[in-house]
Amino acid sequence: MTETTETAEALEVPLRETHAPPAPPHRVWTVALAGLGALLCALDIVVVATALPALQADFGASLSQLEWTINAYNLVFACLTLTGAALGDRFGRRRMYVTGLAVFTLASAAAGLAGDSGQLIAARVVQGAGAAVLLPLTLTLISEAFPAEKRGVAIGVWGGVTGLGVAAGPVLGGAVTEGLSWQWIFWLNVPLGLAMLPLAARKLTESFGPRPTSTSSAWCWPPSG
Repeated sequence: MTETTETAEALEVPLRETHAPPAPPHRVWTVALAGLGALLCALDIVVVATALPALQADFGASLSQLEWTINAYNLVFACLTLTGAALGDRFGRRRMYVTGLAVFTLASAAAGLAGDSGQLIAARVVQGAGAAVLLPLTLTLISEAFPAEKRGVAIGVWGGVTGLGVAAGPVLGGAVTEGLSWQWIFWLNVPLGLAMLPLAARKLTESFGPRPTSTSSAWCWPPSG
């Protein structure tokens, strides 16, 4: 009878431990901040397109100037993305995420304050540089925070939020331009960016990329004689 009771108790132990533990808080914050950072960058790729008629009416801009309000962001963003990822590996991913977010937020405010097309294009260049640092590090931070077996779900959330930003950009840009003014498509980034900055500095975990190492054998002179 005693052996039967002990066997039953041994079988009950695994059943009590089947509940998965909740995700650590830093992982939740990492997904939230990475998703919001990716959303901001993705929105500003396409959000300006529906505001072009309003920009032409306010600035009297030519067709080429209107094109550059979009292309300035996209070109700088595309050209500097690898550089932004490398800076994160070298100087710290959290540090460069915060830096990229600060640059993006300040450039958004400058774009909202632009008085002519030249100022707006210049602000969009700086905004693209900030996004080039910000966006690649959102995915790197997620990959660093989650183990391999749980990384797929987190990356799926990140991808869904990024796709939502690209899809909703024209709709949001048109609604904001019609309901408020074209400046607000940039001003909306500012309070969100300012709220994210202290959270990112406190909640994200710092990490670095692999450093290249040199082996002593690579620098050995061949034996003489």
